[in-house]
Amino acid sequence: MNRYIVPLGFAAALAVSIAAWWFLPALGELGRQVHDGGFLVSFLILLLILQVSFVIERIWSLNKAKGTGSMPDFLNNVRKKIQTGELDEAIKLCGKQRGSAANVMRAGLERYKMLVAEGAPKDKIVAETQAAIQEANGLEVPLLERNLIALSTIASISTMVGLLGTVMGMIGAFGALSHAGAVDASKLAGSISEALINTAGGLFVAILGIVMYNVFVTRVDGFNYMMDEASYEAVQLLAAKASEKK
Repeated sequence: MNRYIVPLGFAAALAVSIAAWWFLPALGELGRQVHDGGFLVSFLILLLILQVSFVIERIWSLNKAKGTGSMPDFLNNVRKKIQTGELDEAIKLCGKQRGSAANVMRAGLERYKMLVAEGAPKDKIVAETQAAIQEANGLEVPLLERNLIALSTIASISTMVGLLGTVMGMIGAFGALSHAGAVDASKLAGSISEALINTAGGLFVAILGIVMYNVFVTRVDGFNYMMDEASYEAVQLLAAKASEKK
């Protein structure tokens, strides 16, 4: 079922964009002007719909990745539980927080607890705990970066689509000028309007995409730094606890 979600979503967005372009004149003078930009405007509307969908998905996913409650308070509480040897309580705190950093730390804590129960040597405990944290981190990062490539691609494509519409409009404008005799002013004005509308639409979608892409990349970098910092400190604390047990 999941494999049909993306094609169906794209088909729905395409249908909505074509319908929106078709009914633009009903919105008044501005709608008629945008509609006069030609059929490529419907493709720009499609790109805008996809872009807004990806932006909403990223906002929801990154807010979910942040987890619940204050991150500094969570890290301080986990640190205290590790220092006092209350690993079960530290794992419970990670389960309640439910953020990306909490998931990474929980994987390391559970692996550490299992190895200690088995009586594994310190070197093995530290190495496998680090491996568990790295593995969990490798699973979380793709989720944080999902759809960022799509946002960047849409920003690039929309610029090209706007440029294509501009070129097509200018071809029509020069075609009106090339006729012998009096210039067809209405055709000339329509072609220039088509060119400018496509330029404006392409730039609008591209600017929005670039801004949101940079915002999300900055947030993802912040998450990655936070997870690395928390994971490193957790490994050091667990290594110290492993030494105390020997």
